Amino acid sequence: MDWDKLRIFHAVADAGSLTRAGDSLHLSQSAISRQIRGLEESLNATLFHRHARGLILTEQGELLFDATRAMMRRLDATTARIRDSEEEVFGELRVTTTTGFGTLWLAPRLPKLFAKYPELNIDLMLEERVLDLPMREADVAIRMKEPSQADLIRKRLMSVHMCLFASRQYLADSGTPETPEDLSAHRLICQNPRTFQVGAGATLVQELMTNDISSLLMVNNYFGVLQAVVQNIGIGVLPDYLSRDFEQLVQVLPDVQSVEVPVFLAYPSELRHAKRIAAFRDFIQEEIVLYRKDTQR
Repeated sequence: MDWDKLRIFHAVADAGSLTRAGDSLHLSQSAISRQIRGLEESLNATLFHRHARGLILTEQGELLFDATRAMMRRLDATTARIRDSEEEVFGELRVTTTTGFGTLWLAPRLPKLFAKYPELNIDLMLEERVLDLPMREADVAIRMKEPSQADLIRKRLMSVHMCLFASRQYLADSGTPETPEDLSAHRLICQNPRTFQVGAGATLVQELMTNDISSLLMVNNYFGVLQAVVQNIGIGVLPDYLSRDFEQLVQVLPDVQSVEVPVFLAYPSELRHAKRIAAFRDFIQEEIVLYRKDTQR
């Protein structure tokens, strides 16, 4: 199959327009149209539905676009590896992690990484869905469980427990519970156990609910739980890594916590020599060391 035709097809499918694809490829609309027709003839298939507002992929076009998209990702990875020198770290690094960890632990530490590598660009993708690293949906992942995908390099970073926290002001106004049963007199703030989250957190919430909780606020991520706790609304179920970064938080009922949640860093084995991956990996590991020192004080 002709690579030039595939490259032009991918640009058209991505842009949804012959004109926009022509602008990006510096080719005339007629030249692009001829290449697309030639590709359709070689495949004996129609790749686009044409209408006044642009182009829409047919079912056959979607199949081919999936293939060219995977090819482009592999090419991007290869290009980055070729460009990475032994001393310089630059280019785009796509990092995926959970909303809670990304907003509450990782993002506040990124200024130190940018100060060290000003030419590094981070695309931080925060979502609970596990992205496919081998298919290059992201370059590196930090996850609350060991990744099961093949062809990944994995490293365990640390462990997390879900605990109970409240603001100093809330405890001054409402009192500090001494036993789990005392929680019945307080508002519990947590993620809905039915939302996607680490199983340990959902299990802890279910256990806490056996204490006749009379008032409840449920949020669909830990960032929202933290904001509610900081606003003195109640006692929240939050990861223990927040205790060092948010001085207004006080851990309540220290013996009440979830089972251990492992935190893993993972990236495709094909990127093991990429300098931007190594820089990010080393930075995270250094920050973990500092975090552990802080928690031991």
